[in-house]
Amino acid sequence: MSNEHLLEFAWGLANSGYTFLWNVRPDLVKGHDNAVHLPEFSAATKGRSMLSPWCPQEKVLEHEAVGVFLTHSGWNSSLEGICGGVPMVCWPFFTEQQTNCRYKCTEWGIWMEIGEEVTRTEVKAILREAMEGEKGQEMRRRALKLQESAVASARHDGRSMRNVDRLIHEVLLA
Repeated sequence: MSNEHLLEFAWGLANSGYTFLWNVRPDLVKGHDNAVHLPEFSAATKGRSMLSPWCPQEKVLEHEAVGVFLTHSGWNSSLEGICGGVPMVCWPFFTEQQTNCRYKCTEWGIWMEIGEEVTRTEVKAILREAMEGEKGQEMRRRALKLQESAVASARHDGRSMRNVDRLIHEVLLA
């Protein structure tokens, strides 16, 4: 993302008033080895934010304290969010991310999308709606329903495991 996008996300998060964990990889900003954070941002979010270059995302998303997952909408992140039963806000920017986001917004109703030219006002408004609004409550209900299905599918006798077993027997052991 551009430095301008980073600043819009940062101030949108800060202005939302919520506590947050934000993974900011060193290569996040185009043309920079390190994403730059303003002292004003750190001061505005002191005591309610944690910035990190990495975290065990799957474990974090399974925690009951997580209210919403702001993601680029890659497939692995999508699955981890679904398995965690977490509603998502997405900002897709390349490869399959747009397709994943569009499908989960329109078909499954567990996502809200931030526009391509992100603004701090939009980030704040979408986070508030996802956390407290009617649409956010419906997203949470749907996300929990999808989580139940994903967990059931991954059980020893679940759909996914039966399909893996069938693949092994029909392709690898045939």
